Amino acid sequence: METEVTNISNHGLWILSNEKEFFLSFEDFPWFKDKTVHDITKVENFGQGHLYWENLDIDLSLDMIEHPERFPLQSHKQ
Repeated sequence: METEVTNISNHGLWILSNEKEFFLSFEDFPWFKDKTVHDITKVENFGQGHLYWENLDIDLSLDMIEHPERFPLQSHKQ
């Protein structure tokens, strides 16, 4: 399954994975907000619907991305 970041804006980022596009808002996924384009675009498909950003040590399932309301944040910015 191919996965790539297709766009980054002031509000979040778009990912194309398995021919489906997902939007990750910085409000729901604050770990990406102040990171470099290089680090955000270096995403790997870990299989089983999981994506991994090695440079950021972030592992998210497509289910978490599609339904962030089901998965409360585990850490908050101070």
